[in-house]
Formats: sequence, C-alpha cells, structure tokens
Amino acid sequence: MRMKRNERSILAYFSSAAEAEEAANALKEMGISNVQVDRVSRYGVENNREINQALTGGPTQTSLTLFSSGQTSKLDSSSERVLLAADPSVSGIGAAGYGVAGGSSFLVTAVTDEQHLDQAVSIVKRHGGKI
Repeated sequence: MRMKRNERSILAYFSSAAEAEEAANALKEMGISNVQVDRVSRYGVENNREINQALTGGPTQTSLTLFSSGQTSKLDSSSERVLLAADPSVSGIGAAGYGVAGGSSFLVTAVTDEQHLDQAVSIVKRHGGKI
C-alpha cells in the first residue's frame, strides 16, 4: 500500500482480540475507514471456516489456537495433527506467553491523516493498545 503525503499509519498491538476489535471499531466510528485487525502467529493467521469449526463439530484441537488455514494436507495426517496439538500454545501447558508475539498477538493497523493522528493514537491507547 502506498500512502499519500499527509497520511500516517498506526500499528498497535493488543493482548486480546476483543480489545483489538473494540479499538478498531472506535477508530471506524471516528471516521477512519482504513482499519484492519490481524493476528500475529508463527503458524499463519487465516481462519478457515471449513476447518476451524470446533464448536459445531468441525475440527481439531489445534484449530482454536493455531489457525490452521492452508494446512488442509497436514490435517489429513493424524501424526501431524498430534504434533500440532502437542504445541504449548494449544495445550496451555508450557512457558507463559509461548507463541505470542511479545505478549500481544493482535495487531490493529490504521491509516489516517496528520490532523486526526493524535486522536486516533489516544483511542488506541485507551483500549489497551501498545504503539
């Protein structure tokens, strides 16, 4: 993406998806249309609805934490599913914050003009974001 001369980008990290979504919604309400929420993960970040349906009977233990989109071939192998499920980010057993980028794995990206930058940063910080 190429920004215009008077535009500024904001990259803010959050420890929960709920906080990130709240901040993104507040930025949109403020009038910023270019806002995006992503998850930073070593395993990829796309949520594949065909695979990741743990509550409705679709999938795997790993899909809740590893976001296994694009891993369909791996999900076909029970050996690989077992290895993915053994990762500490799935089981919850292991080092605190394991697999979480800096303890804040949710990223809100926004593009605004210089005039609204301070207000947007204030909104992000009020919702728990780290810039």
